[in-house]
Amino acid sequence: MREKAVVIWWLVLIFAAISFAAPAGSIIKSDVVTISVEKQHEVVEPGSKSALAIHFEPKEDWHFYASAATAPGGMNLRLKPSAEKDYINFSEPIFPKPHLYFDKVLGKKLEVFSDKFTVFLPFSVSPLVPGDSPIGVRIDIEGAVCSDVQCRMPDFGQLSANLKFGAAMSEAKFAVPEAVEPGMAGGPVFLDERLSYPMWFALGLAFLAGLSLNIMPCVWPVLPLVVLRLVEQAKKGKGKTMAMGFAFCLGILLFFAVLAGANIVLQVLYGTALQWGDQFRNPAFVAGMAFLLVVLALFMFDVFTITLPASVTGKSGSGEGYAGTIGMGFLAAILSTPCSFGILAAAFAWAQGQPLLPATIAIMFIGVGMGVPYLVLTSIPGLVEKLPKPGRWMELFKQGVGFILLAIAAWMITVYPQKGRTGLLYFAVVLAFCVWMWGGWVSYNTKPVRKWLVRIIAVGLAVVGGWGLLRPAKVLIDWQSYDGSVIESALSTDRPVLIKFTADWCLSCKAVEKLVYSREDIASLIEEKNVLAIKADTTARDYPATEALKNVYNEPGVPVSMFFAPGEAEPVRWRDKSFGGELKALLEKLASK
Repeated sequence: MREKAVVIWWLVLIFAAISFAAPAGSIIKSDVVTISVEKQHEVVEPGSKSALAIHFEPKEDWHFYASAATAPGGMNLRLKPSAEKDYINFSEPIFPKPHLYFDKVLGKKLEVFSDKFTVFLPFSVSPLVPGDSPIGVRIDIEGAVCSDVQCRMPDFGQLSANLKFGAAMSEAKFAVPEAVEPGMAGGPVFLDERLSYPMWFALGLAFLAGLSLNIMPCVWPVLPLVVLRLVEQAKKGKGKTMAMGFAFCLGILLFFAVLAGANIVLQVLYGTALQWGDQFRNPAFVAGMAFLLVVLALFMFDVFTITLPASVTGKSGSGEGYAGTIGMGFLAAILSTPCSFGILAAAFAWAQGQPLLPATIAIMFIGVGMGVPYLVLTSIPGLVEKLPKPGRWMELFKQGVGFILLAIAAWMITVYPQKGRTGLLYFAVVLAFCVWMWGGWVSYNTKPVRKWLVRIIAVGLAVVGGWGLLRPAKVLIDWQSYDGSVIESALSTDRPVLIKFTADWCLSCKAVEKLVYSREDIASLIEEKNVLAIKADTTARDYPATEALKNVYNEPGVPVSMFFAPGEAEPVRWRDKSFGGELKALLEKLASK
C-alpha cells in the first residue's frame, strides 16, 4: 500500500512539473506561491557577515515539506545559494520551525512549512573583496509544493540579488536569529526559538500562568469543597491545616508532573514536543471534558450527590483524609485546562522548545503558581478564620457555577469536529438523564436491590446511548451537493438520478437515512448502476435545494426522495420513511455501468 501511494505521488509530480515553471529574478510568482529575496544590508563591509532573507508566501492550504527524513521521495524544501565570485561564503540555510501535517496519501504526520515563512541565508565576505562592482548571487530552490489533493515539483528558476560592498556597513533591515544544529537524520537547520526570552522571565511567566488558573470558572466546582475542608481542619490546629494545604498542592503538582512526563516521552521517543492546546486537537479529550463538565454542572444543581470515602471526608481513623485532598488538587488542575488564558499557552510554548530539564522545571512552575495561594492560606491561621462561613450563599454560588459549567460544556461541543457534533450533543442529554436517574430515582433509604437495579439501568442506557450516538457514522453513498445544472446534464445523457431532499432539523429525514440510505445493498446498487446521488439540503430558506423543492418539484416539505429512471418522463417519488424495497427493485432493473 505504501509503495502504491509513493508511485501515485511521483506520477502526480511528473505531470505537474511539465506544466509548471517559474521565471528567474528577485521575485518568483506562481499560482500557488510567491517567493522573494531581501538583503539584510544594502552595503556590506568587506570582512563582515550579512544574510539574505528568502520570503515564502504559499496560498492557503499549500505547504512545503520540511525534512528530508520525513518528506516522501526526498521532496523537502532545499535552497542552494551560489555567488559569481569566490569572495562570498554561504553558511547553512536557517529554516523556521516546522509544524506537523497529516498526509492523507501516506497516512501519517509529516513536518511542513505553510502560511508565510522566511528562510535565512547567512554569509561571510572576504576582506579582499573588491568594492568597485557588485557581485551577483543566485539561489536555486528545489522541493515540492503541495495541497491536500495535489503536489507540484516546479522548476522555480533562480532568485537573484546583487551584493554591494563599501567601507561603511549600511543599517540592517532585519536580524538573523540563532540556529540549532541539524538532527541525526540530516534535517535542516532550524531557528532557535528557545532564546526568545531568558530563563528567569520564562519561569516568572509560568508561575503567573499557574496563579491565573485559580480564577478560572472551570476550577470553581472544587473551591466550595476546599473551603469546607480548610474551615473544618482549622479547628484541629495549624499543623493539620498546613498538612491539608500541602496535600492539595501535591495533587496539583502531580497533574503537571504528568504533563512534564508526557513532554519527555514525546521528545525522546517521537522527536516532537507537547504543546498546550494539543489536548483540544484530540476529539476524545474534547468529548470527555464536555461530558465531565455536564456531570459536574448536575452536581452543582444537586441532581446527585457524591458519597465520599472516609479518606476524603476526613472521617477515617486517623482523621487526616490526605488521599482525598490530593485527589481534589489533581481534579482542580484537570478542570483548569478548558478555561486557560493565553498566558498559560505562552508559558507552555516556551517550555516545549527547551531541553528536557528546563522544560520540566518550567512546566512544574505552572503547578507551583497554581498551588501557592493554598499554601499561603493554610500557613496563616488568621486567613482561614476570615473565610466566609458555609451557608445559603454557598448553595447559590454552587448553582451559579453549574450554569457556567454548562456554558463551557456547550463551547467544548462547538470545537468538536463537525461530523460528530450532533451525536455529541444528543449524548450529553442522554448522559444528563442517566445521571438524574442515578441520583434522583433513589435515596439514602432506598432498598439496596432497587438502588442497584436503577443504577444498572442508568449505566446501561448511557452505554447504549454512547454506542448509538458517538459511533463514527459510516457514509455508504457518495452524495453530491444539489446543483440543477448537474442534474440536467445527467438526465440528458440518460444517467439515472436519485435526489434526497432533507434538512438538519427534520427528524423524519434522519429516519429515512437510517432505514433506507444506510442499507449496504442499496448503496452497492447505486454504485454498480452509476446512479448520480444528490443530497438536496433544505435546512435554510435561501438554499438552492429549498427553492427547487417548491418551485421546480412542487413539493410541500421534507422528507421526499425522487428517482429519475432513464426514459421516464416523471420521477418516482417517496414521501414516507420506509421505501427501501421499492428503491432496490427499481435499481435492480437498471443496466450496470
